[in-house]
Amino acid sequence: MPINIVLHEPEIPQNTGNIVRTCAATGANLHLIEPLGFSINDKYLKRAGLDYWEDVNISVYKNLDDFFSKNSAAAFYYVTVKAEKNYTDVEVTENCFLMFGKETMGLPEDLLIKNYSNCIRIPMLAGARSLNLSNSVAIIVYDFLRRDGFRTLKKSNKPAHFPA
Repeated sequence: MPINIVLHEPEIPQNTGNIVRTCAATGANLHLIEPLGFSINDKYLKRAGLDYWEDVNISVYKNLDDFFSKNSAAAFYYVTVKAEKNYTDVEVTENCFLMFGKETMGLPEDLLIKNYSNCIRIPMLAGARSLNLSNSVAIIVYDFLRRDGFRTLKKSNKPAHFPA
C-alpha cells in the first residue's frame, strides 16, 4: 500500500531531508509543492536525507492546482492542528495522500475549510502549538503502516550471525 506524503511549501531543509529518510524506510512517495523554502540541492537537505534520495519517488509541483490536476483520484487527508478528528479515526486506504503544511503557517485556511471532513490531527496537550513536521510525518506514516500489518516492510536488518 503506497502512502503519499505531500509537503505544501516546506521551509526547513532538514525537515524535508528527514522526511526523505522516512519515505525511503517505508516506501512512501514524496510530493513537494512549490515554492520551497530551499533548493533541492541544499547541503542541509542532502545531509539530512543522507544517501536515501535515490530510494524515494519524489514529485515536484508548481502549486496546489498543479498537484491536484495530477492527483485527482485519491483519498486526501489534511494534517492540521485545527482539525477535530484524530488521525486514528480515518481508514487506511490504498493510494492515500497525507498533506502537511509549511512549518510556520500550516496548510492554507481555504483548503482546510473546503476539505474539513478530511482534516486530521495528532492529539496533543492543550496549549501545545504543534509538533515538528518530520516527527508528525513519521508518527502518522508508521501508524498507517502498523494498521496495515507492516506487510510492505521487511522483517529485520539483523546480521546473519544473530540467533534466530
